[in-house]
Amino acid sequence: MTTDLQQARLEPRAHTRASVEELARRYSTWGRWGADDELGAANHVTQETVRHAAGLVRRGAVFPLALPLEGDGPQLGAGGRVNPQHVMLRTPAEEMFDDGGLVRFSDDAVYMALQCSTQWDALCHIFYDGQAYNGRDFSSVGAVTGARHNSITNLTDRAAGRGVLLDVGRFVGRELEPGESIQREHLEACAQAQGVQVGTGDFVLVRTGQMTQRRGAWGDFSGGPAPGLGVSTADFLCPRDVVAVATDTWGIEALPYEAPDVVAPLHVILLAYAGIYIGEMWDLDALAADCAADGVYEFFLTAPPLTITGSVGSPITPLAIK
Repeated sequence: MTTDLQQARLEPRAHTRASVEELARRYSTWGRWGADDELGAANHVTQETVRHAAGLVRRGAVFPLALPLEGDGPQLGAGGRVNPQHVMLRTPAEEMFDDGGLVRFSDDAVYMALQCSTQWDALCHIFYDGQAYNGRDFSSVGAVTGARHNSITNLTDRAAGRGVLLDVGRFVGRELEPGESIQREHLEACAQAQGVQVGTGDFVLVRTGQMTQRRGAWGDFSGGPAPGLGVSTADFLCPRDVVAVATDTWGIEALPYEAPDVVAPLHVILLAYAGIYIGEMWDLDALAADCAADGVYEFFLTAPPLTITGSVGSPITPLAIK
């Protein structure tokens, strides 16, 4: 049965700096795990949650959720976020050794912004009113050293657990349009329709369908008007103690932002205060088709960051295993 939630356009809701700050205070986890904590919601990942998630593997079907790291990717260069530049350092046409060319090697290199494609945002990615997660100030990220605190490398051994797909695009029967804003009730209704619950230690993946529309013809995918999560989704994610949320969009939030006087208001609430990690530009289409086919929307997920010391974000190749 089609509900009103599915039929109606997903309209953005007006928020202000005051309403964003109220949610940030409500869901702040500063000090919850101690004054020196840098893991945030990743504290919910335990041996027990990983063991439970591993038990979700039934078929051994593996779904890579990353975009290719290539020069024709979605980035337009804003803020230095260019698409990866892959170069060959050596090809097998070149001789290296005095053996008549019997043994040849090939080597390559890549230059890329660490948030150029499918990625995690670290807890130090965003500061609000001078502070990042757990009260860290600007000095916690240096121009040379990078992140002294709250680096994405803290997630390395915690980026595994139960993944849950909330396929909002399929739930409403279409790919969402730029500016449409997913609200708390949409996530609740989608989860109910799919017969899945979201709880402590989960990694929540939300599909809008925007990547389905834009794949290979990116246009203004990077920073342009986009469907995404509205501020009210904090009321769904934070009380459930999820570890992370990721979407198939460039910046996870609906663009334009719902709070005109706060840039990236949901980033502020989730990253800076709740300590919930954010994943962006995840390729969810193949996984979503499989979930729709077998009716199973939970799976084992692993998505460790690169261990680049001081990094504030990282490209990843997430794997969903069913």
